[in-house]
Amino acid sequence: MSTNTLRTPPWRVLLAEFLGTAALLCAVIGSGIMAERLAGGNAAIALLANTLATVFALYVLIETLGPVSGAHFNPLVTLALWSKGTLAHEKRAQSAIFFIASQLLGAVAGAWLAHAMFDLQLLQFSTKVRTGPGQWIAEAVATAGLVLVILRAPAGKASALVACYIGAAYWFTASTSFANPAAVLGRMLSDSFAGIAPANAPAFVVAQTVGAGVGVLLDRWLGPRHERC
Repeated sequence: MSTNTLRTPPWRVLLAEFLGTAALLCAVIGSGIMAERLAGGNAAIALLANTLATVFALYVLIETLGPVSGAHFNPLVTLALWSKGTLAHEKRAQSAIFFIASQLLGAVAGAWLAHAMFDLQLLQFSTKVRTGPGQWIAEAVATAGLVLVILRAPAGKASALVACYIGAAYWFTASTSFANPAAVLGRMLSDSFAGIAPANAPAFVVAQTVGAGVGVLLDRWLGPRHERC
């Protein structure tokens, strides 16, 4: 994920983060709705369809919007890059705040757009319960892995690596790898296959934040990427 946004006007950077997060949440929620309608009650088939749509959308969005904003689409990715001093902007703290605001607004817009396409009520809240120690550990693991992949990805390969990692994490984590507070917000606002009950959302965000911190620490302990044994 590129961080070279100094030459791009700030409004275009924020627009890219808004559009990318909106499109990502629209893909996650919309494919979940479609999968649930067509899978005939087969949860495995529905999850597979949801996974594939998310992986393809994520790769395309990072490739197309990465040159504009760096394609964070995730407040914790923005904070991880900010903490390492690699968020490309003169006023990094202010830039991070605007990035996160754009991502959160995009997540809400993406959920509403998915609902509109499937003739569902725009404003709704999920009733899908996702809670318990296993789910929280899964979110910490998923987010730690995501942040580590982003920070360690060789130049030009982040889009494929991130998409592949998220696709795998959909299946090896108990939570199906939200790994993103913006995704939690958007999915909280959708009573669909991909949703999460509002009461369960804070614990997911806490677990994700812990995981992001672990990912940053692991990257630091591993040392510079150019070092090889």
